[in-house]
Amino acid sequence: MPQAIAYVDLLADAGVERGLIGPRERPRLWTRHVLNSAAIVPALPASPDLRVVDVGSGAGLPGIPLVLARPDLRMTLLEPLARRTAFLEEAARDLALDVEVLRGRAEEVREPRWDVVVARAVAPLEQLLALAARLVQGGGMLLAVKGQTAGDEIAAAAEPIRRASTRPAEILTFGDGAASATVVRVLLDRPQPRGKVR
Repeated sequence: MPQAIAYVDLLADAGVERGLIGPRERPRLWTRHVLNSAAIVPALPASPDLRVVDVGSGAGLPGIPLVLARPDLRMTLLEPLARRTAFLEEAARDLALDVEVLRGRAEEVREPRWDVVVARAVAPLEQLLALAARLVQGGGMLLAVKGQTAGDEIAAAAEPIRRASTRPAEILTFGDGAASATVVRVLLDRPQPRGKVR
């Protein structure tokens, strides 16, 4: 809990000053951002040393709340913008988190090395599937925080989901009230071509 409080303080101060969080979000940092991100922990496999990459991590959401709730995760915060990666490196240092901060785009990753891809407010599901396929090893998983658009995004990405998975996508809801989270979970168990991402 002390780390979570320190993280919220960082978001409210440096996060707002650097434009990573809007000033109007300060009163909702706990519910809409931190607890909402941590709520998806039950969607993660229970295996120890799970390798997770937070794509487009921004201010560290959902990656930092996930690793605060599950310190056993081997978390990578993947973010292309320098000012955001600087914030993530400072947050990891100040919170004494054992996370990797990696500056770059998912499209630039050459070798898949993670078990789970998490993403929040990054891209439509169809695009996230293509990115996740580049990042996970066989049998990996995509967890996309989607909210009320989850059903529509699954319908729009029906064919890419079929190509990526032998199972249908799942809509999972965790938590309650303002801190609840709706997640699309796709098991990526079909081999994917390693071509360009559109």
